[in-house]
Amino acid sequence: MNNLVIMKDKQAVTSSLQIAEVFEKEHKNVLRDISTLDLDRLNFEQMFLEGTEPDSYGRNRKVIYMNRDGFTLLAMGFTGKKALEFKLKYIEAFNQMEAQIKIDTKNLSPELQMFKGLFDSLAKQELATNQLGKKVDNISEIVALNTTDWRKDCRTLISKIAQSQGGYSAYKEIQSAVYTELERRGKVNLKTRQTNKRRRMADEGASKSKRDQLSKLDVINDDNKLIEIYTAIVKEFAIKYGVWNEV
Repeated sequence: MNNLVIMKDKQAVTSSLQIAEVFEKEHKNVLRDISTLDLDRLNFEQMFLEGTEPDSYGRNRKVIYMNRDGFTLLAMGFTGKKALEFKLKYIEAFNQMEAQIKIDTKNLSPELQMFKGLFDSLAKQELATNQLGKKVDNISEIVALNTTDWRKDCRTLISKIAQSQGGYSAYKEIQSAVYTELERRGKVNLKTRQTNKRRRMADEGASKSKRDQLSKLDVINDDNKLIEIYTAIVKEFAIKYGVWNEV
């Protein structure tokens, strides 16, 4: 039931895959249900967007993303007490995500608040040139990154920061700096959590090689709050080092 609603293209959406999992339906049947909706509706394309996601074998498969209106239109046909419970959870998830979108700017670090002020100012000036507009859009994309695929997105940004600071040799330094800042803000010791988790894995019978592979990112992945803090720090670093020029 995690990630019922996610951020995509700066709006709250869910996917046909998530619908299939939660409502215990075949994904192909969910796609079929969407295809049978009134395709001539004027705002259909605003409610549903086709995309792809890799399956367990890494092969791309068709996925449909939908906003609150699209989900409501699709789920109207789902009946029963269990379906009603799921609908209510989705509605709550949409409400929470959309509320978060509205208050996110209030929780930005001072540095990102400064950039937001820059966005607003530039918007009022109607973005004098296309190039300037592109830069602002790129910074906005970094700020808007969500935690859906946080490892991949953060790894990409850290790699770009490292490249701007001397290449591969700088990657570990940047990563270490992010961890240090995470521990400060989150009031947590990642090494201690890593050690404790390895002990629990050993008690559960996990092999030594598997325990040794446990990384600090795996530890962060166990705590949604740490994921949010880690992602925010990486975004701040990306803007600080001018990675927005390359996004």
